[in-house]
Amino acid sequence: MRRLALACLTALTLAACQSHDEDKTAAAPPAAPAGPSTAPPPPLPAVANEHHDFTPDITGADFAAHLRVISSDEYDGRKPGTLGERLTTNYIIEQFKQAGLEPGNKGEWIQTVPSVSTALNGKDSLALDVAEGGADERFAFGSDMVAGTLQAKADVDLKDSDIVFVGYGVDAPEAQWNDFDGLDVKGKTLVILVNDPGWDGNDASLFKGREMTYYGRWTYKYEEAARKGAAAAFIVHQTEPAGYGWNVVRSGWTTPRLDLPESEDPAPRLPVAGWLTRDAAVRLFAKAGKNFDDLAKQAGVRGFKPVPLDAKASIHLQSTITHSLSNNVIGMVKGSDKPDEAVVYTAHWDHLGHDPALKGHQIYNGAIDNGTGIAAMLEIAGKFAHEKPERSVIFAAVTMEESGLLGSKYYVAHPPFPLAKTVAEINMDALPIGGATHDMAVEGHGQNDLEDMLAEVLKADNRVVSGDTAPEKGYYFRSDHFNFAQAGVPALAAGGGIDMVVGGKAAGMAAEEDYGKNRYHQPTDVYDMRWNFDGVMQNVKAFYALGDKLASSDVWPAWKEGSEFKAVREKSLAEGARKK
Repeated sequence: MRRLALACLTALTLAACQSHDEDKTAAAPPAAPAGPSTAPPPPLPAVANEHHDFTPDITGADFAAHLRVISSDEYDGRKPGTLGERLTTNYIIEQFKQAGLEPGNKGEWIQTVPSVSTALNGKDSLALDVAEGGADERFAFGSDMVAGTLQAKADVDLKDSDIVFVGYGVDAPEAQWNDFDGLDVKGKTLVILVNDPGWDGNDASLFKGREMTYYGRWTYKYEEAARKGAAAAFIVHQTEPAGYGWNVVRSGWTTPRLDLPESEDPAPRLPVAGWLTRDAAVRLFAKAGKNFDDLAKQAGVRGFKPVPLDAKASIHLQSTITHSLSNNVIGMVKGSDKPDEAVVYTAHWDHLGHDPALKGHQIYNGAIDNGTGIAAMLEIAGKFAHEKPERSVIFAAVTMEESGLLGSKYYVAHPPFPLAKTVAEINMDALPIGGATHDMAVEGHGQNDLEDMLAEVLKADNRVVSGDTAPEKGYYFRSDHFNFAQAGVPALAAGGGIDMVVGGKAAGMAAEEDYGKNRYHQPTDVYDMRWNFDGVMQNVKAFYALGDKLASSDVWPAWKEGSEFKAVREKSLAEGARKK
């Protein structure tokens, strides 16, 4: 048994930096307090000077104790580059040490992640000016559109750039689909639809039908536009296919945006990137003599060609550019028989800090997102430290997930263990706090063998694996596991089930809706002493059992046929074999 003071740790404040990932897990697993969702939680006493006796076992009491500390007001929303970061990373390191882990980054606990912050100036007066129909239209920042530069430049001037509607903005040769066919878009401003062809179910033969592929992600659309040489790209926001409201987009582009520096991520970047509300897009198209809904329907039909609009875009962006550092925390339980092979657990520790402009509670405590993931990681790490697995088990508490999965992206670029020797990755993000469920939901269902192994684990508890309730929203691409998947490592994204033991699927859906509407990325995501931890403990124990199955065997899970990540893994393993 180990004893640790849950105290506010003394630390230095780092250089300030923050950004939001505007869509990350907009339908993250639900938080389901026992009381009505409209009732405020009881006030929490300060965590300073509290004590808790932790055990090597995975228990609800230990999980709750970790969660209270990580999501307390003292930690000030765990914003990267602040005192909140130092408190959080110090706490995780101390817990790893107390559990008996070793430093996991080549003898160090910390993996330093560089970032560049772009803070847009003059947002209140900023507008996208569009010359069309013999007149000028202004689209205001915040209400009509959001915009920023992805090139980390202090001054960007877009002037009279021709506007082109490029449908879903996809160039996928393997799918015989090219929304840029026959048109050079260099220097032009692109208007792009969210998601990918087939999402609305009109043609299930397109891509994966209603299930989003990576081509549907907003990150891909900006990347592809930059590769084509576009000067700007604006994605049209629509709540149903996006899976989050305009308020999430607006808040994500109002605060400074973080990226890895170009030296770490040299891929092409757009001078101007942003979003339009659907109403703004309708207005823009109408002034250019086009019907937005008609063209959107045409964009989902094979053979679509880009449509130039009789309109030109202008916007002037002035930004303050700063460089800063944040930290991943990496611990390790070294394998007894195959220490050079690793199973990786990830959970992001960061959240959104605090906003002094808010009335009332100003801290984004992030109890669910992602205090739960960190609490789960600490519990699982303590269990493994006393079990002596055959393979090494890595615990990576990563930074800047809310800023575009940057901490895990850096980890994958600089892995402490070679990716060809990384057996699998298990990510824990925004776990549900609620009653027990009959199932455990897997995002990106059908991607790899890990879900089959999870099904075996759940079977022992009379539970089952369920699929994604909203495959068109592309949740598999929205958290840290995705960077591992892109690099070919089989990665699992799972959370709470939807079929609750008490209340069934109706209760699960209601809880999910409540979380998305009332807590996700809001200051109301706070610890509640009335919470029922039965369901989350089911899932934490399942995460442990899956990792234990992987760490105590010779199994190498693989990607399933049809997965876009299968070829990458096969190439990585082949290269790793040649280096032996």
